[in-house]
Amino acid sequence: MGKVVSFGEAGNAARHAGLPPASAASETPTVDVPQLMADMGRRAKAAARVLALAPAATKAAALERAADAILAAAPAILAANADDIAEARANGQAASFIERLELNEARVAGMADAVRLVAGLPDPVGRVLASFERPNGLRIERVATPLGVVGVIFESRPNVTADAAALCVMAGNAVILRSGSDGLRSATAIATAFAKGLSEAGLPADSAQLVPVRDRAAVGAMLTGLDGAIDVIVPRGGRSLVARVQEEARVPVFAHLEGLCHVFVHGAADLGMARDIVLNAKMRRTSVCGSAETLLVDKACAATHLSPLIAALADAGCEIRGDAAAQAADPRVKAASEEDWRTEYLDAIIAVRVVDGLDGALAHIGAYSSHHTDAIVTADDAAAERFLREVDSAIVLHNASTQFADGGEFGFGAEIGIATGRMHARGPVGVEQLTSFNYRVHGSGQTRP
Repeated sequence: MGKVVSFGEAGNAARHAGLPPASAASETPTVDVPQLMADMGRRAKAAARVLALAPAATKAAALERAADAILAAAPAILAANADDIAEARANGQAASFIERLELNEARVAGMADAVRLVAGLPDPVGRVLASFERPNGLRIERVATPLGVVGVIFESRPNVTADAAALCVMAGNAVILRSGSDGLRSATAIATAFAKGLSEAGLPADSAQLVPVRDRAAVGAMLTGLDGAIDVIVPRGGRSLVARVQEEARVPVFAHLEGLCHVFVHGAADLGMARDIVLNAKMRRTSVCGSAETLLVDKACAATHLSPLIAALADAGCEIRGDAAAQAADPRVKAASEEDWRTEYLDAIIAVRVVDGLDGALAHIGAYSSHHTDAIVTADDAAAERFLREVDSAIVLHNASTQFADGGEFGFGAEIGIATGRMHARGPVGVEQLTSFNYRVHGSGQTRP
């Protein structure tokens, strides 16, 4: 059987992951994946029982220690990441992919800061969500409880390792993390540091475990629920990953679909505000799921707004693919195909279309949106209210950039993903969304007639 790697095991990140430095040639050691995953599930279930009863102060202290450990391990984390980046470049990965994968000192510090923010949040476990009394004298409370064991399957972004682990621990859940293979070295280095903080504070290292192999059979095993060990799966990645999870999972799923985000510049939009919002929504970080991928401009303001907006994007280095009106407004605009309205570029590319008022924008978004994040820019409050009410997305904004689609910006400390489904959790999934509840009934001898 292959060795099971938990966050608490110290040592070289590449060795833990069974991976050599990118410059070395070797094969990943043979691992009995079903046995490995079954063992991880059993250990996570045992840790979850401890976490469910852990006091808020213990969880907060553990996360503070984890943040300290991440900062202390920055050299090891960056060295592991350098190997991942070298391998990704050797494999011909796109620049946008590299940007999502790459870490630097500031991003490592940001991970630690996010863990500290989660540590400072109110404990979501034990909250009385509702309390009422029945005519027979029974007093009923609905109380927040941990989910149990959360399985997180993610791609590309190593920081998800720390974010997801911190959120799950604060919510009293154990977590099994499966990193994308391209970032496994980085994720392992982060995971090792994180567990150091957990164990120093007296929480089980098995509270957060990282799958130590690239074998995709590990994903399949997680989707089965590991014989009842995993209570919910959170996929965070591209459409193919989420589609596989939704199709194969035998446990509940918090779906995080691609971010096909729109900005609609309404006829009553201030041009200066629209320019600032559109530039930020697209170009602040093109590789995040809240990056705008389609710009819709109301034909009522196209004569004054379309050309300046396109020029601002093009001057900032953005490639523009547009309809006939957009092409006529600027010679740098390439012709858009039907596929462009359906594409999450995660790059400095945007699709632009002129639409017939609010109805036209709503029709386009209804046809192409991934229900992630969509924004309207307008001074017309009635139009804004209708947009917010009728756009069926997890996050809808008025006069603000789509890049605010982020748990940290919502005050959640971090997020495990943006849930685009409609059940249980929707939008940024933070500590409160990682809880369930039970009903606690207090009687005084009542029996049912």
